[in-house]
Amino acid sequence: MGKKGIVIVCNLDTRGKEIVFVKQLIADRGHEAILLDFSMEEPPPFAGDITTEAVAARGGLPIEAVREKYRSDRDAATNNQIRGAAAIIDELVKQGRVQGMIGIGGATSTLVATSIMKRLPFGMPKLMATPMAAHPAYIDKYVGTHDITMHHTVLDIVKMNPLLKAQIINAVGAICGMVEMTLGTHFVFDKPCVAISSFGFAEMAVQAALGMLEEAGFTPIVCHAQGKGDKAMEEMIRAGAFHGVVDICIGGIMENLFKGNRDPGPERLMAAVETGIPMVLAPCGLDILSYGGRPDMLEKTRDRTQYVQDALRVQVRTTADELRQAADVIADRLNRSKGPWSFLIPLKGWSSLDKEGRPIFDPVADAAFVARLKEKLADPERVKEVDLHLYTPEFARVAVDEFMRLYAGAHAPLTTPSAPMEAAH
Repeated sequence: MGKKGIVIVCNLDTRGKEIVFVKQLIADRGHEAILLDFSMEEPPPFAGDITTEAVAARGGLPIEAVREKYRSDRDAATNNQIRGAAAIIDELVKQGRVQGMIGIGGATSTLVATSIMKRLPFGMPKLMATPMAAHPAYIDKYVGTHDITMHHTVLDIVKMNPLLKAQIINAVGAICGMVEMTLGTHFVFDKPCVAISSFGFAEMAVQAALGMLEEAGFTPIVCHAQGKGDKAMEEMIRAGAFHGVVDICIGGIMENLFKGNRDPGPERLMAAVETGIPMVLAPCGLDILSYGGRPDMLEKTRDRTQYVQDALRVQVRTTADELRQAADVIADRLNRSKGPWSFLIPLKGWSSLDKEGRPIFDPVADAAFVARLKEKLADPERVKEVDLHLYTPEFARVAVDEFMRLYAGAHAPLTTPSAPMEAAH
C-alpha cells in the first residue's frame, strides 16, 4: 500500500487537540496528513502544515483583515478563507500530493470544507465529519450534486471524550480506507457514453434499455432522477461527459414548477439543448408530483389521487392544467435545441403507476399535455406517439432505436471522454 496524502481541513483556534488526534491517526496508518488551518477568530495554539496566514493571503486578505471581518462581515471572511484554501489545495492536487480530504468540525468547518471539496475531482475521496451532517436545512448546500461523504458524529467536535473519540476514529478509518481503495480520478471509457435518466416508476424500460445500448456499442450511465441525480446529469452533460442522453424520466420539470420533492432546479433539459448532443425524451414522472412528508401540499391536493409508497414518498397525480404548463416549458426549451431530439409519447401510460386499472391512470390529462406540446413546438413532428406502455422492454427498444438513429444522423465522433467526472465536478 503506497503512502497517500490526506488534507485535514479545520480551524485550530477552537479545535486544536481533537485535530492533533486526527493527524496522528492518519500518520499511524502510513499516510501523509497535511493539516490546513483556516482559523478566522483567534490565533491558533499551534501552526498547521498550511497556516491560516497562508490561507488568508492566498484568498486576498492578510490574516488581520480576516479576523477583523470575522467580527463585522463574517461571510466575507469565510469566503476569503475558502478561496485561499481551495487555491492551495488545487496546487497540491496538481502536484500529486493529495489523494483525499477530510473535514472535521461544526457548521463553519463544514461550510468551508465542503465548499473546497466541491472543487475537487469526481472520484477523489472526500469526507466531512460533523454534527451538521443530518441538518435538513443545510445538507443540500453542503453536498449538492457532488460525491461528498457525510459522517454524522452526532456529538460536537469539542473536548475529547470516549464517545467523540469513537466517532473520530470511525471517520479517520473511513477516509483512510477510501484513499487506500480508490480508483482515482482518471476514468477511461472505450465506448461513447450515454446518460439515461431513471427512477423506480420507469425501471423496467431503463433496465432493458441499458442492455440494448451496450449491445449497440455504448456505455450507458444511469442518473437517478430524484432531483440531485438529474441535476448532476445536466452538469456532466455541460462538462462533455456524455455523447447523448436517453432522458426517459423528465418529471423534474414538473417538480420544479410546482415545488415537489424531486426538484432539480430550473435548468432541466437545457444542457443537452445548449450542447446539441442527441436527445430522446419520454414523459415518465410528468404524471406525478412528489409531496411525501409535506402535510401542507398533501392537504392542498387531497382531492386528487395520491399513491402512498411510504411515509416519505407520496405521489400525487398531476392535472391537465399542470401538464399544459409543463408542456409550455418543455416546448420553449426544445425550440432552442442546437442538436437532434425526439419526444416519444407512450399512448398506454407513462409510468408503472400510470396504466389502465391503476388509480394514477388519466389518459385525458396525458392527452392534454401532448396536444399542448405539439401546439407550442416549432417542429411538432419530432413528437412521436407509440402504441405501447412506457414500463415495458418494447418501449425501451423504440427509445434506443430512436436514439441510435439520431446519433448516427448527428455524425457524433466516436472518441470518448477520458475523465468526464473530473471536468464536471
